[in-house]
Amino acid sequence: MDPACLQHQVTEQERTTFERDGYLIVENAIPQSLVDRLVPISDRVDRQERDRMGKSPEARINHYDFIGKDDAYLELLDCPTTFPKVWGLLNWHIQLYHTHMTYTPPEPQGHSLETHGLGLGWHQDSGTLNQDLESTPRPRVSLKIAYFLTDTTQTGRGNFYVLPGSHLQDDFPGGDRKGMVDGGIPVCVPPGTAVFFDRRLWHSGSHNFWREPRRVLFYGYSYRWLRPRDDMTVAHYLDCCDPIRQQLLGVTHSGGRGYTSPTSEDVPLRVWLEEQEAAARRSPSCVNSMVAG
Repeated sequence: MDPACLQHQVTEQERTTFERDGYLIVENAIPQSLVDRLVPISDRVDRQERDRMGKSPEARINHYDFIGKDDAYLELLDCPTTFPKVWGLLNWHIQLYHTHMTYTPPEPQGHSLETHGLGLGWHQDSGTLNQDLESTPRPRVSLKIAYFLTDTTQTGRGNFYVLPGSHLQDDFPGGDRKGMVDGGIPVCVPPGTAVFFDRRLWHSGSHNFWREPRRVLFYGYSYRWLRPRDDMTVAHYLDCCDPIRQQLLGVTHSGGRGYTSPTSEDVPLRVWLEEQEAAARRSPSCVNSMVAG
């Protein structure tokens, strides 16, 4: 684990914002150099997957389970500027359970926001989980980080739309899920931005009327007892991963019980955080708590 993680733990202000609004924006989460490296890699994956699926260049697509398609994507798995906020919000018993790359190509020539609208589709994540859980509001269970590789600082660029505070509402608070809802806002951010959001947040993609595709990489983190939402084709990475990355990629050393009653070997993130906590107690200058429970 990169010790730089300790410099980017979730702050109380960030926690308050996330708990209140259901999302959190972190600009400059990844450097432009990494964005520039990921764009051509992601464009290649997009082309290959479109060919495989027989999809047109204009189709708006979610490419699921992209994590295993290039080593560069592993760098975001435990990114020092973002991953500490994941354990700060969910604690240490976590895994990567879902990845999808969203490609929103430009709308055909002649299409405009005025003639074709926003192209919204409001939803919560996790599918039938929302029907199976009985409490109100439903529990968080997971969150996502969306890494923006494209400039969406202006509307009409395939912006991510959110309804702040709606993560505490089980039912959609509007009428037509394809239309705008009172309080809904576009997230306008530059490349390199990470947007964290609670799986329960009502959110949507939108049409892209800009000159280049809107590219976003979504990393979903959940508790380890939740089944992965994707195939998670990551076995080819495991031999070169450190123990914490192995934890995040689903490794268990205790069989099935390792996902519900983990040993220290199953959850090395907990061990590492406890070690950092002990070191912080010995240093008067380190006052942030790094592990709970």
